[in-house]
Amino acid sequence: MSEEDPKPKLLPTLAGNLWFPLLFFFGFIVCYMMPFHSPAPHDVKVAVSGPTAAQLGQALEKQAPGAFDIVPYEHAGDAKQAVLDRDTVAAFTPQGDTATLHVAKANGAMLEQTLTATFSGVAEQSDQHFTSHELVPTAKGDVTGTGMFYVAMVWNIVPYITVMMLLRAVTLSRRTKMVIFAGVGAFVSIVGYLAGLAMDIIPNDPLAILYAFLITQAISWVTFGLVPFVKQYIPGVAITLFVLLSIPSSGGAVPHDMVPGFFRWLHPVMPLGNLIDALHGIFYFDGKGLLRPTLVLCAWAVFGAALIGLSIVMARRKQQRLGTGAEAGPETVKETLEEPAEDPSFEAPMPHAVGAVGHSHSGAPMLAGRVTQDGGAPVVHATVVVLDSRGRQLVRTRTDREGRYAVTGLPEDFLTVLLQASGNRSMVTRLLPVAGRASTQDFVLADTNQADKLPAHN
Repeated sequence: MSEEDPKPKLLPTLAGNLWFPLLFFFGFIVCYMMPFHSPAPHDVKVAVSGPTAAQLGQALEKQAPGAFDIVPYEHAGDAKQAVLDRDTVAAFTPQGDTATLHVAKANGAMLEQTLTATFSGVAEQSDQHFTSHELVPTAKGDVTGTGMFYVAMVWNIVPYITVMMLLRAVTLSRRTKMVIFAGVGAFVSIVGYLAGLAMDIIPNDPLAILYAFLITQAISWVTFGLVPFVKQYIPGVAITLFVLLSIPSSGGAVPHDMVPGFFRWLHPVMPLGNLIDALHGIFYFDGKGLLRPTLVLCAWAVFGAALIGLSIVMARRKQQRLGTGAEAGPETVKETLEEPAEDPSFEAPMPHAVGAVGHSHSGAPMLAGRVTQDGGAPVVHATVVVLDSRGRQLVRTRTDREGRYAVTGLPEDFLTVLLQASGNRSMVTRLLPVAGRASTQDFVLADTNQADKLPAHN
């Protein structure tokens, strides 16, 4: 049976619940509306053959400063090969009264259209007949050139959502969750790839599955590893990293050459942008340009593994400190009992009481125990209060007819458990819950005329 919690204050409640939608609001304005409302080329490398390359570069710089970076080549064949080698995104080869633009739709249909419009105008000014030649077309089903991006989005978003959902699974150990991350990653990598093939969105190259799995694990591990450090802000941190910043800088929806400088700078750093570059190389450019995306994705995975390892070390040190630390006194926590309960994690379940015998629909107990008198008689309706490491009340419950209580949804942090029973002195102890394990804390009450007995840890 649960005792009614004090009424929460309005402003802290609003701040605690509205920061997330506000993050989305301002994040979409800054990260989507601003970079996508008027895409324009920036330092787009174009190979130009023949003696007019330098002159053409100067003319384009006057017409559109900073838009194009002209790379001169002596022969038209070398200029076209530069596109296939991913050294440039297009090749312009003027010869006599004709001029040909060699483009790669795989680099982005929007960029291809911009290049075609620009260099057809250049040819017209020189009274040359303009033609466009597609060097690297996309898969038949990818008409807009963005289909591969939406396949990659599955591999980018599902991992961090999986972590968010598993934060609620308080009875699962860290090791079990890591196995689940690998299983989910393998499933979405294979099924997503097969779905893309079935819709003819991507060409057939199974190497893409390996890179898909790599990004799922990198994002899962980083998100999971950040939880102990950012706590209740993990949803905001994860969405900022893997949605608000990753998608505009990925070059999937809008080519990264056409977004503002900050997002162009992020492109070679963020995991989604590197996955897109790797998939382009695998599907359309004979494996060229895979080194940097491979190293960056592996670096994200190593970073995530390091965060998880550090969190394990921190947890062990907490356990050691708990074993040697002094017990908190009743006066230390008495002042906090009137404060409203707060959810210590946005996505983790709210700490709450559950059935002491068996498991309720609310979840298995993380902390359970029994309150008895010296002679073993159960203490009914004794109040059990759990406080977090800062002394804030997380949950309050009462013992049942057999003197039992149970709570779940507790954070993996130092907690103080306070027992209050009518006619007896308050008792207090500290503990450190561990995900996937149920902790037991019994209390044996002494008469008020006797010294308090510290409960033994079972």
